[in-house]
Amino acid sequence: MLTVYRSNGEALLLVPEMLADSASIPNGVVWIDLLRPTHEEDAYVEKYLGIDVPTKDELKDIEPSSRLYMQDGTVYMTASLVYKADSDQPELTDVAFILADHCLLTIRYAEPRSFDLFKAAMPRITGGCPSGTMLLARLLETVVDRTAEVLEASVARADKLSLEVFGDRRHLTKRQPRYLEDRLVAVSALHRLVAKTRDSLMSMSRLMTFLYAAPALQPDRESRELCRTVSRDIQSLSEHASFISSNISFLLDASLGLINLEQNQIIKIFSIASVALLPPTLIASIYGMNFEFMPELHSPYAYPLSLGAMVASAVIPFIFFRWKGWL
Repeated sequence: MLTVYRSNGEALLLVPEMLADSASIPNGVVWIDLLRPTHEEDAYVEKYLGIDVPTKDELKDIEPSSRLYMQDGTVYMTASLVYKADSDQPELTDVAFILADHCLLTIRYAEPRSFDLFKAAMPRITGGCPSGTMLLARLLETVVDRTAEVLEASVARADKLSLEVFGDRRHLTKRQPRYLEDRLVAVSALHRLVAKTRDSLMSMSRLMTFLYAAPALQPDRESRELCRTVSRDIQSLSEHASFISSNISFLLDASLGLINLEQNQIIKIFSIASVALLPPTLIASIYGMNFEFMPELHSPYAYPLSLGAMVASAVIPFIFFRWKGWL
């Protein structure tokens, strides 16, 4: 899908029938957005801008020299952005940002929510986005703001999980089956989201460092100042993401520790029960032997005495365990 935008946010969707006309893109366009582009759309944009449009496989290249470079005055940058952040399976998608002839070209094969937010806010930007560099700076600012929202939501989820795991112990004495195991799954999903967000922030940090030194940005002082602000925000968010990640790791370790404690408590109960029942079993075994000369068998009080001995041999270890604090 090929969509073009003017500086005031006015959008025009170019359908396949319009690609045959070389003048389909109106004047004053500062942003060309390619979403899952077809071969025809790639060829049209290449002809219009006079540049090489990277393919989907080229966007996946992890080498810095292939993700951030300049060619014939055109700035090519690729960053990994988080999408599906509100779902249980967050992912990273590679997005290309290309500055060519005072126009921004973006190529993406997924739909991060930050793009939709920027498109909705673009008409409300004071003074609009008169150049591709200013539009890129504003777009990256929206991406960073969206990343901050994702981290804030992660903090709220981590706090909720912490209360569920370490809440009021009076309400957690009888947990549902697999209660903590389900919390572990939730913690794992949250850890995945924060890890993806940290990777995205690292990618954007490298992009901003490269962009700030790009010749295309130097004449535009306002864009440079905005990029500097965005870079500081990325650094702050990276530190915050590291802090959240450490808290999630603690929550994961603590949940595993609680599971081990509960398992040890169950094993301890069975062990104490086995020890307490061992003396009565010994007494019953002795008097269950079939020897001819066992004087106690002929006593009229043998049966109640043996029962009393078995009860006493079970109660005394129990009282001893309680006195030692083992129960």
